[in-house]
Amino acid sequence: MEYREVINYLYDMLPMYQKIGNAAFKKNLTNTRKLCKHLGQPQKTFKSIHVAGTNGKGSSSHMLAAILTKAGYNTGLYTSPHLKHFNERIKINGIPVTEDYIVEFVESMKPVIEKIKPSFFELTVAMAFDYFSKGKVDFAVIEVGLGGRLDSTNVIKPEVALITNISYDHQEMLGETLEEISFEKGGVIKKHIPVIIGEKSPDSSRVFIDLARKKKAPIVFASDNLEINQIKQSDKELEIEVIAYDSNEKSRYVLGTPDLTQIKNIPGILAVVDALRQQGFVISHGHVKDGLKWYQKDTGLKGRWQILSTKPLTIADVAHNKAGLESTLGQLLNMKYHKLYFILGFVKEKDIGSILPLFPGNAHYIFCQAKVPRAMNAHWLSLKAALFGINGQVIPDVNEALHNVRKKAGDRDIIFIGGSTFVVAELNDL
Repeated sequence: MEYREVINYLYDMLPMYQKIGNAAFKKNLTNTRKLCKHLGQPQKTFKSIHVAGTNGKGSSSHMLAAILTKAGYNTGLYTSPHLKHFNERIKINGIPVTEDYIVEFVESMKPVIEKIKPSFFELTVAMAFDYFSKGKVDFAVIEVGLGGRLDSTNVIKPEVALITNISYDHQEMLGETLEEISFEKGGVIKKHIPVIIGEKSPDSSRVFIDLARKKKAPIVFASDNLEINQIKQSDKELEIEVIAYDSNEKSRYVLGTPDLTQIKNIPGILAVVDALRQQGFVISHGHVKDGLKWYQKDTGLKGRWQILSTKPLTIADVAHNKAGLESTLGQLLNMKYHKLYFILGFVKEKDIGSILPLFPGNAHYIFCQAKVPRAMNAHWLSLKAALFGINGQVIPDVNEALHNVRKKAGDRDIIFIGGSTFVVAELNDL
């Protein structure tokens, strides 16, 4: 099989959450365990960090992988979903998995695939573990796909787990309350394994403390000891000062992004590094500084406050739930501009009734629709938005929409593209 045939086979033959939604989510780990058993339990051949949470888990995973690579560890990184190319999901030291390996893996696994009938995600998790094992990685940073307790990645036994934060998203599968969502995310907490909580909140903290107590797992709330004290922002980066309460030690870091939302991830990341140091892993302050400054370049992270052009300033961002959009819009609406343009699209199951009120009524809007079955109809979105005083035109194709806006936008204007990972993924400029 050729590479494109293999990718089409995966997309067409296996249930894929990005395409069909909830029906693709398997609420048990049976298939993943079967695949790993067939492959010789590859997940047991390397050390790992497990990263869960509602927002920030992808960025945190990329930052941790960059830090470990700077520290000299052969580092695997598994994230999802991909934006442009399938092999973005699986990387070693920032280099995507090879097409040859993907072809060989799928061809060798076809009889097993047709017998077990795994989901797309279950198979890609097994593929990542096998690739990391064959690549002899020292560490793998593994991002949870959805939830935690029943997520396919939850067959690993990590050195430390990180839960970035908890907010409302995917309630139809994870629960309607923050306590229920926290229980599902907290499923990554394992017996005697340290767990770091990046952001503390009353609703989730009680759940995590109870789960950690039952598992006899050391638990650290990163914000209890670390505070971001100073922020200096430029067009390309952020300079921050971090204060550790226990020692009153101050450290300075430069993040290689102007995205203010990333600041929330720093306490959790630093607490994970500290937990690894306590276990004897060598990660210097310089490794952390270099990892945080160059993580986007070194890992190939895309779609997080990604600047596509400067005149007019054009930003693409994959924030898609209420908490994520509140942070992103908070930064955007504090910027100076003449006119503000939004190109927006969402998925069908998104509770846009709680999201649309976040957007300003005096901006200019174009509603679009990603080319996936889960995409919300752009015309329906425009009608719904009008009920909230948000009016605009409909141009379903995101690239056509961007071309249209650029023809009318001036150098002092800002264009923002988002609302859905799939909308951002279809941008030609990405």
